Amino acid sequence: MFCYQCEQTSKGVGCQTQGVCGKDETTAALHDLLTHAVKGISVYAHHARLLGAADPRLRVCDPEVDAFVIEALFATLTNVNFDNDRLVALIYEAAAMQAAARCVYERAAGESGIAAVEFGGAAVWIAADTVEGLIEQGRSVTLPARILSESKEIANLQELVLYGIRGVAAYAAQALALGAGDVESFGKIHEALCFLTHEHPSAAELLAMALSVGELNYRVMEVLDKAHTGTFGNPRPTQVRLGARKGKAILVSGHDLHDLYALLWQTRETGIQVYTHGEMLPAHGYPKLREFAHLAGNYGGAWMDQAADFEAFPGAILMTSNCMQQPKVSYAGRIFTSSAVNWPGVRHVKGTEFGPVIEAALAAEGFAEAGGHEEITVGFGHHAVLSMADKLVEAVKSGRLRHLFLIAGCDGARSERNYYTELAKAVPEDCAILTLACGKYRFNKLAFGEVAGLPRLMDMGQCNDAYSAVQVTLALTKALECGVNELPLSMVLSWYEQKAIAVVLTLLWMGVKNLRIGPTLPAFLSPGVLALLRENYNLMAITTPERDLAAVLRGRREFGASVTA
Repeated sequence: MFCYQCEQTSKGVGCQTQGVCGKDETTAALHDLLTHAVKGISVYAHHARLLGAADPRLRVCDPEVDAFVIEALFATLTNVNFDNDRLVALIYEAAAMQAAARCVYERAAGESGIAAVEFGGAAVWIAADTVEGLIEQGRSVTLPARILSESKEIANLQELVLYGIRGVAAYAAQALALGAGDVESFGKIHEALCFLTHEHPSAAELLAMALSVGELNYRVMEVLDKAHTGTFGNPRPTQVRLGARKGKAILVSGHDLHDLYALLWQTRETGIQVYTHGEMLPAHGYPKLREFAHLAGNYGGAWMDQAADFEAFPGAILMTSNCMQQPKVSYAGRIFTSSAVNWPGVRHVKGTEFGPVIEAALAAEGFAEAGGHEEITVGFGHHAVLSMADKLVEAVKSGRLRHLFLIAGCDGARSERNYYTELAKAVPEDCAILTLACGKYRFNKLAFGEVAGLPRLMDMGQCNDAYSAVQVTLALTKALECGVNELPLSMVLSWYEQKAIAVVLTLLWMGVKNLRIGPTLPAFLSPGVLALLRENYNLMAITTPERDLAAVLRGRREFGASVTA
């Protein structure tokens, strides 16, 4: 196997025997084969759309194909699906979807009066009859195998596009769970995957496609944001309890607000208290979720703390969406997965029928007594922040708010991530911090106080809420009448997996410069690509909190001085 799609890849180069995440060679091969199969589906879906198949009047568009591609891509994301039986089932389903997509294309060609093209490569892949055969097929399409037919730099750029698309698919899957799909976005996903089947693309073509993926990700994040706020209301600043209530308990981790809502509804008369974990923390800011009195608070830290957090939690655990680790024996009998998440030996809930989770919670001991009364504040989505826009802009123009820092992204186990804690601590008191995603657990329990009547720390939500940060950025450029790179705003990001890559591509598509990324730069960015990104966007790795903070504040524009003059 070879995998370098996450930040913690072995030695910063690539995992070659077993993934740091726990993925073994078999799982890696099945992931690679499923990705290959999805590319073949998209060849037909993309060309069908070029012929007008997305037009409802032609009655040849197949939403099942679109939804499957999203599901399959999500399954290949880091820490989502390590269940080989489920992966094999998805691969055979992909073969059926390829046939369906081919029919869509051929029908569209016929209705357009042209001859259908006989495609090759992934488009004519046929699934092996045995699991062993599938594994061998997967090995034949791994990255090292593809490097033999392309240069390493081209293969690395292809991976950049692929990882961005996987991140987009994760956001699209969350939106689909809420009934929000976007035909145009599905078409762009198929276009990108089809492009990845082209032989000998140029570096310039691949970089252009990567930026196109960034634009696509912006559109999909917008769809997801509207699905969240349209379903659960606009987040508003809310105090969240970190301590426990007495009684039976369920802990919900991952990202899926749809599953959380269904669970809250099903447990409303059971006496069970429901707690959030990791990226589910921002759920407390949504009015419709806050209506449930038994949404008790937040328990534990970020995803990489789950082994200790889940072991200590005296109830049932539901893992939604990505970020799952191998369960310990101590809690293996009371953890469940839902949505795209699958782990061998862990009970999977189909749909939102959470009866088994509730039964496990009732059978567990629960909290014998209440404990802890510490609180933190969440709910600073773009609606909340922009409701304070006048105060924010006045504070910047008067010089009372010197600078904004977006310190956001994924958490992880490496000690180098302490950088983000130290950076947040070192931010001057006349500056404020915007944050989102689970990287905030590095500093979100610290007391930051206020500046110019505004909170110095504003938690904007999950990684799924990166759209909020973009909207605030765009609103500030309009209010301050400046370009995005002239704003008194600096972005320091931590990345771990493919959703973070999609967000970075969105920022590059927006023309954002001077991004600082850490704790390391992606292993799949070759020296030539990194040099190009540095030249065009001044993309850089983090150094030390002191050096980076000094560089940011030294180069800032003095808005107060320019307005006074």
